[in-house]
Amino acid sequence: MSFSQRLPVSFYETARERVRTAMYDLGLDALLLDDPLDVAYLTGFTHFPNERPVACWLPLDGPVVLLVPDLEREYAADQGAQAEIAVYPEFPGVRSPFEVLAAQVPAPGAAAYAPSTSVGRADAIARAFPGTRWRSADVLGPVRQRKLPEEVVLHEEAARIADAMIAAGVELVREALAAGGELPTETELAAHVIGYGSRLMYAEHTDVVVVPMLTGGLVYGGPNSAQPHRLPGGERLRRGETFMLSLGCAVGGRFVESERTFVIGEPTAEQILYYETVREAQEVGTQALLAGGTCAEANGRCLSVIRDAGLGEYLRHRQGHGIGLGFHEPPWLEDGDPTVLAPGMILSSEPGVYVPGHAGYRISDTVLVTEGEPRRLTAYSRELSDVVI
Repeated sequence: MSFSQRLPVSFYETARERVRTAMYDLGLDALLLDDPLDVAYLTGFTHFPNERPVACWLPLDGPVVLLVPDLEREYAADQGAQAEIAVYPEFPGVRSPFEVLAAQVPAPGAAAYAPSTSVGRADAIARAFPGTRWRSADVLGPVRQRKLPEEVVLHEEAARIADAMIAAGVELVREALAAGGELPTETELAAHVIGYGSRLMYAEHTDVVVVPMLTGGLVYGGPNSAQPHRLPGGERLRRGETFMLSLGCAVGGRFVESERTFVIGEPTAEQILYYETVREAQEVGTQALLAGGTCAEANGRCLSVIRDAGLGEYLRHRQGHGIGLGFHEPPWLEDGDPTVLAPGMILSSEPGVYVPGHAGYRISDTVLVTEGEPRRLTAYSRELSDVVI
């Protein structure tokens, strides 16, 4: 199997036209974007963000320009960045990086930067383009939420790998149980599944798009799993308790997450109650991810299952969130987000209950909103019989 993670040139052409349509509607002549995920979306260039600005210049008409420091110049070329490259020597520089850019592009009348651009950078941009009317505008956000078909393929492949990582983790625990010795620690299990996913990706893919979290995740057992974002520690998994594999990976820079809660040994009535309630909530919430509905409505239907079961006191978070170039990104499956769900959106569906001193129970799938029924991209079984080890 050989799977190329690089998107075709046609993807960037289509993506830019979608953004330019939004720019035209807002009366903008240009966008200057310094968020690393926006840069990756429009040019294909991924990098480790730091104090040296990397930015994409997208005019309503004319060539796209990628602004990079000199030390990133070869890296951008090696990645086949889909843009003309403007290089500045160093930061902060005798001339600011944005002054270098301004000398190479026509000055627009009206332009915008993203809401995430820092106040300091916004000031530097305004000084470099003194005749331009600048404002903050979230132009790319809504466009990025609706994935193009080429992106969905990448998410599907990431889902396959994330599910395989879960299976590898389960196998490690099964082998330890069969041997009759100590079970792995949270850290050992995390290292095993993360390494497995990374090796699988490089063995089967070409042109791997390297991002800060290529494969990763959280692993925790027993009472530790009642803390939803706890990092793995040195505690060992224990017979009779539950443990959670909260895993994800990125293919072509596009993320998924696949999370399951497992029981080591015959489950107790208490464990069955918590698990089955979360499983039902996750099913109801996933089926509510229908085009035309809202994020708030889906979240309400999902979490009402847990509240109706009398377990509302153990809720700690919303149903889920958008996934794309970011592991967590808009829209948010939460009561306060009225965003209308639309085909092409990809979201996590991950309700959970967290019982202090006992355990946490969470099931997460990555779900594609379609013209019809929602489609799970992650596929590891959620049935109780399949999560008992």
